[in-house]
Amino acid sequence: MPPSLTSFSDDARIALDNLADRASGLINPTVRLGVTGLSRSGKTVFISSLVHNLLHGGRLPLFEPVQSGRVSAVRLEHQPDDAVPRFQYEDHIRSLVKDRVWPDSTRAISELRITLEYQSASAWNRLFSPGRLSIDIVDYPGEWLLDLPLLGKDFRAFSEETIALAGTGIRAELSRDWLALTHATDVNASADEMRARDLATSFADYLKACKVDERSLSTLPPGRFLLPGDLDGSPALTFAPLTPPPEAKPQKGSLWAMMERRYEAYKSVVVKPFFREHFARLDRQIVLVDALQAINRGPEAVQDLERALTDVLACFRPGTNSWLSSLLGRRIDRVLVAATKADHLHHESHDRLDALTRRLVDRAVHRIGMAGAGIDVMALASVRATREATVKRDGHELPVIVGTPMEGETIGAECFDGLKKTAIFPGDLPEDPESLFERIESGDRDVALPDVSVVRFRPPHLEETGGGIKLSVPHIRLDRAMQFLFGDRLA
Repeated sequence: MPPSLTSFSDDARIALDNLADRASGLINPTVRLGVTGLSRSGKTVFISSLVHNLLHGGRLPLFEPVQSGRVSAVRLEHQPDDAVPRFQYEDHIRSLVKDRVWPDSTRAISELRITLEYQSASAWNRLFSPGRLSIDIVDYPGEWLLDLPLLGKDFRAFSEETIALAGTGIRAELSRDWLALTHATDVNASADEMRARDLATSFADYLKACKVDERSLSTLPPGRFLLPGDLDGSPALTFAPLTPPPEAKPQKGSLWAMMERRYEAYKSVVVKPFFREHFARLDRQIVLVDALQAINRGPEAVQDLERALTDVLACFRPGTNSWLSSLLGRRIDRVLVAATKADHLHHESHDRLDALTRRLVDRAVHRIGMAGAGIDVMALASVRATREATVKRDGHELPVIVGTPMEGETIGAECFDGLKKTAIFPGDLPEDPESLFERIESGDRDVALPDVSVVRFRPPHLEETGGGIKLSVPHIRLDRAMQFLFGDRLA
């Protein structure tokens, strides 16, 4: 985040926090890992599976410290930040393993510390390192991340951009009532609390309509309008974009002046504290995206996902951490963008999902003029809910995935009860994502995108070992994600 987005006092507090973290790290080496994602991408599931596989000796062949046998112990510990809610790992893993239901999605910030005891691969490092690394996992909603660019926008720019976007594609239909109310509003009229509330409610209804699964749009700031929490009804959340007046300076006491003041309060009360107290202290970051859902919803959802990724990646400052950078401003030196739900595809399409997501990320990086160093992309499934099989049809063998659809899921005319397994053909992604994006950019809204499965499956049934201990949660490429995010810190 550019320094201009924070005040001198903010920068000083960030520097003090980073200095305290660095001093603590001399005694107990720590990496702070941010975990976020766009709507329903599986943040809670990712953290729960990562911790479960580390604690229970999961199959992690691509996570070198475990594969080489250098990790001797793994344990959960008390988190360092007493004012931050604990990530309720035990509840979430019980939902996954025992109840076989997906845990509730992230609605606020939470934290969990897991500590690994290990032997360094370097004899030199073994002389100076305690052979212990704590990973502080910071879980926060993706909507909060998408708020950070607001720090660099005044109310006029925010209003112009939001109203212009609301008039495009499917958003034009979803925003009709709000835009009609906005265009009928005299921004120079005296500030009116009831008018402000009506505008804010209508604006929030538009954002919520964009987020539902049938649309799967991703660019939806301000994020607290979707997750208000204890700020619900506060003036900081009772504002909405307005049609900017021609004059540069609004009339004192006008509706525009009130909305502008509340927008700035939102940044001060909501966005800046998150940036200063949490985001600015991160070392590594994973951003989870549901690219398959966007593909199924059509070209507009794909383009909106790319727009959201552009805003997300603009928030990060990839670079190498050092004593000096920690004092002046911590730098997130590794960012992983992970396309989730790879288990909804046959393994032959995993690399294609990789390539498609990488294409989205590369375009976003190019648009913001940012170097791609420190950024990686992969397809994964934090919890593998399906297995692969083949079926014969018309003398040909077809690859299928087998799983238990969630209760109420329908395939064709059949509605599932949550108990019956089924096999489905998952569909194919194109080998060359460039051809897909060329069709999307053609402007033809009727362009046919790949038809891939979006059936919701229950978490897998795990057999118990002779000692009654549950086996580790199955996954796809979770170990590869671990290696990128903190494997180097266990070298």
